[in-house]
Amino acid sequence: MVVAVLLTGCGAEQAMKKGDRFYDLGEYFDAATQYKKAYSQTPAKERALRGQRALKMAECYRRINYTQKAIAAYNNVIRYKQADSLTHLHLAQQLMKNGSYKEAAKEFQTFLDSLPNDNSQFSMINSQLAKTGLRSAQQAPEWKKQGSDYTVKRENFFNSRRADYSPMLAGEENNQLFFTSTRNQAKGDELSGITGTKNGDIFVAQKDDKGKWQRPEVIDSELNSDFDEGVCSFTPDGRTMYLTQCKTDPDYPRYATIMTSNRSDASWSKTTELKLTRDTLSAYAHPAISPDGQWLYFTSNMPGGLGGYDIWRVRLTTSGVGGVENLGAPINTPGDEMFPTFRPNGDLYFSSNGHEGMGGLDIYIAKPIESLELRIDNSDMPDSLNATGQGDQNSQSSIINYKIEHPGYPLNSQGDDFGMTFEGLKNQGYFSSNRGDGKGWDHIYSFYNPEIIQTVTGWVYEQDGYELPQGQVYMVGNDGTNLKLSVKGDGSFTQEIKAGVDYVFLGTCKGFLNHQEQLRVEPVTKSEEYTLQFPLASITAPVLIDNIFYDFDKATLRPESAEALDQLVALLNENPNVTIELSAHTDYRGSEEYNKRLSQRRAESVVNYLIEHGIASDRLTPVGYGKERPKEIRRKVAEKYPFLKEKDVLTEEFIKTLEDEEQQEQCNQLNRRTEFRVLRTTYGLFPKK
Repeated sequence: MVVAVLLTGCGAEQAMKKGDRFYDLGEYFDAATQYKKAYSQTPAKERALRGQRALKMAECYRRINYTQKAIAAYNNVIRYKQADSLTHLHLAQQLMKNGSYKEAAKEFQTFLDSLPNDNSQFSMINSQLAKTGLRSAQQAPEWKKQGSDYTVKRENFFNSRRADYSPMLAGEENNQLFFTSTRNQAKGDELSGITGTKNGDIFVAQKDDKGKWQRPEVIDSELNSDFDEGVCSFTPDGRTMYLTQCKTDPDYPRYATIMTSNRSDASWSKTTELKLTRDTLSAYAHPAISPDGQWLYFTSNMPGGLGGYDIWRVRLTTSGVGGVENLGAPINTPGDEMFPTFRPNGDLYFSSNGHEGMGGLDIYIAKPIESLELRIDNSDMPDSLNATGQGDQNSQSSIINYKIEHPGYPLNSQGDDFGMTFEGLKNQGYFSSNRGDGKGWDHIYSFYNPEIIQTVTGWVYEQDGYELPQGQVYMVGNDGTNLKLSVKGDGSFTQEIKAGVDYVFLGTCKGFLNHQEQLRVEPVTKSEEYTLQFPLASITAPVLIDNIFYDFDKATLRPESAEALDQLVALLNENPNVTIELSAHTDYRGSEEYNKRLSQRRAESVVNYLIEHGIASDRLTPVGYGKERPKEIRRKVAEKYPFLKEKDVLTEEFIKTLEDEEQQEQCNQLNRRTEFRVLRTTYGLFPKK
């Protein structure tokens, strides 16, 4: 009997040593397994030792979201009278995650009553967390009862039997959903000592041509490794991915780092670490790119913050990253602020356990209310922050003030809620939560809020040509709005607009004339989208004027030509420094002299119309080319007429090689055209001699 007891005690001690080694490496799942083994082998009469080992178990379960097991372990710590100063606080936080609000309030109060009456940093920080938690426990039942306009649904199509979290929509039409998963299809064979599951990889689901989601697949490239990858964000052009990677090492702890990957065609490259500071003992995770692509927001526990994990940001430039900035209060608290992400309208969403909430991580909305230019003198920073090498002294930074909102239940729950992504400007999309999962595993949910949103979608493209992804649109409103909007790869942009505001939009692109559109936004009772077109005329190539009609064999403009000509008047008014050659062309039939006279008179008819509508005559040069300049086919026209190829020239010889008479007539119609080309762009800029 004595030998059995000695062997049991020896086994428990060995398990504790293994558990401590795992714990020091941050491998909490493996540590909990060893602590549980040691606890079960500890005789019941050794109450103090059982309590101490229960505390070790509880701390591991708390970190890996095994809420029920953590609660049971903390209760054992208290039962065996081994509670330390934080036991009641941590138990209260776990009870909040379990939705046990009355019990949580009691434990928060017990912790507050036990705090020493001093001004130590430990007491002040934890007192603030406990007071916030107490208010949360008192208010959460009413929040759940009140509900909100949000509708939430678990999306099992994307979910597995393991953790699936941090969804991120991408693609021109939001037709790709990237997310992190520890499902069996993830790379590698080993299980993580931190979670007990496989290391996370990034998976992607895509919509088919009918808009139906296809089964998620792991990204088949060097992007994923045998380590943990997840929580990705994309630059506005969709060509660079920022993500978190957590490497492991059997001998010492490793910290999360932010990596980048570049897309070439449809493949993502091997990741490269993004160095944000010289601090190698802090974690950098959860990257989020601002809608304008100028800032990288992220989570870190580096020195200089307000609590555990804070949200920071750094400016992205062509030469690298700038100095890091802590977002400060009211976003950051003594608790943890994590998983920043942006709604396209500029609202910052993040998750926190340091604000008043319903338990675990709750989602909060930070709405920017003011932007100030502030000159920061790093000499005033704490030495702990300056030592990390964050920024140059006297650097200039743009500090934003925020208003914080809690969106309520059911978007938030007693569990961890985080990782928002939006379908355009609508208040709908996806997020992740571990609500209702006994093992604490995260799953993907959809959300929808029927708020009234008015948006404008526009396309910038070459007149009679293709989209211009290099284009930009300037948006000015009589409410003070003044924005510069970049367009996506398909030449489009989408922007939220406000009722009762008059807007002017100016589409621009290097090598093209500007195009202006105006929009008056009226109040509506349901969401509405306006559509604008920005066809830009080339400065270097002839531009076809569609829908110009003349009487047969004459130069008289027909009434149905007015719409196209009025658009040309508007274009010239929008570009007052431009002079143009207005040219008319005929097909090859008829004599050269006759065709030239007819086309000249037709060009002059158009010019006369423009002059009559206010365009200065010295900005206009009419030229009739007759049949001298047959049309050269561009790619867009070739797509419409399959028998033609790009760069075909519709000469008489070419047309007569076509056996089909209908095709010949189509070529003749293409040759009978009215065009303009830009002669110069400096009209009126310099005084006349």
